Amino acid sequence: MPVGPRPSVLYVTDLAYEARGRRYCDEDIHLTSRLREEFDVALCHPRDAAALLDGFDAVVVRNSGPVLHYQEAYDAFRARARELGARVYNPLHGRGDMAGKQYLVDLSRAGFPVIPTVDRAADLGLLPGAPEYVVKPKLGADSVGLRFVREAALPEGADGTLLVQPRIDFRHEVSFYFIDRDFQYALYAPHPDERWVLEPYAPSAADLEFARKFVEWNSLDHGIQRVDACRTVQGELLLVELEDLNPYLSLDRVAEPVREAFVTRMKASVRDLLA
Repeated sequence: MPVGPRPSVLYVTDLAYEARGRRYCDEDIHLTSRLREEFDVALCHPRDAAALLDGFDAVVVRNSGPVLHYQEAYDAFRARARELGARVYNPLHGRGDMAGKQYLVDLSRAGFPVIPTVDRAADLGLLPGAPEYVVKPKLGADSVGLRFVREAALPEGADGTLLVQPRIDFRHEVSFYFIDRDFQYALYAPHPDERWVLEPYAPSAADLEFARKFVEWNSLDHGIQRVDACRTVQGELLLVELEDLNPYLSLDRVAEPVREAFVTRMKASVRDLLA
């Protein structure tokens, strides 16, 4: 019986992007080598994705770097993908970082366990007292534009464009990795000043319940999500970021069986998206 053509995947990545403490290119070289076991794979830079995507069965957006470095090209990609009805992985209707950081304001207002966050001068009084506060762009990434201030304040005319949060004293940061809402593994940074020096983490049932709240809140049935949290000195977890656009996976920090299980699950997820 003749075998039909294999599905084709356009894999969007910036192999040259220099991320602090991470090697994006190594992770994507590994992932594409494994995806080729089941798909015909071509790599492209995020600036080229809009022009190329209609020649493929699916588009996988991975380590493509902060969108603010190529915002116009990213907007064109989203518009073209919607026009064509393209299958994009992750799908473009995510409510986390994919849509900016408004979700931190919304979740804080709704009483979720997140770092208290406001984006308007009128709401600054809702923040708890703290020795320092963090001010950062709502559309920022990789700490671009982040600054620390003594008092909670917003520049005149900045309502809706900047986020203000208390600077949290925490024990460590921990990240939970999911595919299609299924938990895969967790990693943590035992030293607060070394965010990307990660070690395997065995989450408790309460930890997983915390992370699942945000994965369930998001609207993605397919794709990879990373829930970043900090553990306060009091022991509670607070959400730092819900990364659903192009989360770095730190696969070099997990054991081979865990990495293999993740890749197998990812391939099944992309197949399911194409079904």
